[in-house]
Amino acid sequence: MKRITAVLVSMILALAGCSGSGREEQGASPAPAFEALNETVDGRPDLYLIVKNLDSSYWKVMIDGARDGGAAFDCNVYCSGTYVETDWEEQRRLLDEAVAAGADAVLLAPDDSVMLSEKIEEVYGKGVPVVLLDTMANTDSYDVCYMTDNLMAGQQAAEEMISQLRKSGVSDSDAIQIGLQLGAAASQTISERLAGFFKYWSKNAPQSWKIIPDIKCNDGYLDKAVECAEEFLEYPDLRGVFGTNNSSTRGFARVVREHARKDIVVVGFDYSEDIAALINDGGYAASTILQRQYYMSYTGVETARKLIDGESVPAKFVDMGVVVVNEETINQAEVQEVLSYSGADGL
Repeated sequence: MKRITAVLVSMILALAGCSGSGREEQGASPAPAFEALNETVDGRPDLYLIVKNLDSSYWKVMIDGARDGGAAFDCNVYCSGTYVETDWEEQRRLLDEAVAAGADAVLLAPDDSVMLSEKIEEVYGKGVPVVLLDTMANTDSYDVCYMTDNLMAGQQAAEEMISQLRKSGVSDSDAIQIGLQLGAAASQTISERLAGFFKYWSKNAPQSWKIIPDIKCNDGYLDKAVECAEEFLEYPDLRGVFGTNNSSTRGFARVVREHARKDIVVVGFDYSEDIAALINDGGYAASTILQRQYYMSYTGVETARKLIDGESVPAKFVDMGVVVVNEETINQAEVQEVLSYSGADGL
């Protein structure tokens, strides 16, 4: 399986054409100073949370989880992050700032799984507990990672795409095309989702259903995600689109709705006003894979507190699980519970 994944990820990186330029060329704004999420109390442990996109509804939910975790487990929690999910250079600077400020533990969602590995090893080597959230890093120098099993989630997305296409009336003999969009090729999370999608699709989709080779990348920008989605509409046989993250899913959902393309199936990740509008409108075929990011950070704070107190962590990786949200499942109790923590405002 590792060999298959490595080959697929290499292909994905080659096809996606994501920007490899520096942060200045991308026009990324500097990360803000760390801000306390709760009332700070002298003598309590100081935890520093670094997220990928401070303007994203997905990451705002994760910040809420850390805030509530700080209150529950008697910790001061400070937060900062980047505004673009490829801005690993700013995250590297924030890690230095957290250590210099005397962080008792760091909770990090890495913008780049490879480029940040050396800095993570440096922080961990100084005896600071490191809890990774949402995304793995290319190193073993951390205590635990709370995230989604993205290979499995990618397969669930492909299964949902096939199911929705058939429900919408597409036959196995129809010659159709599927468009794929991602937020950052350097994210191991997104690469694994794509690898899982390709794995399931190659085994289960009809031969006449083709994935468009031009996999587009938006670098985490919603405006760019919308542009990419508009470009896919130029394919005459487009009947399905898959967004591997929040910005990609929002771009697809917004464009499909604006053009009233009820013949296009939308499958994505995370929850926002855009994908919710499609799911709640019976005229569209839309689904999203909903993660438990609130619980990632809440549990991450709990674990960080245990590590500070000298307790050990039994597992290096913890899958927090996902739920599939579509017109049929949205009112199920499990889905409603997760949705209660998933904001639909912002990017």
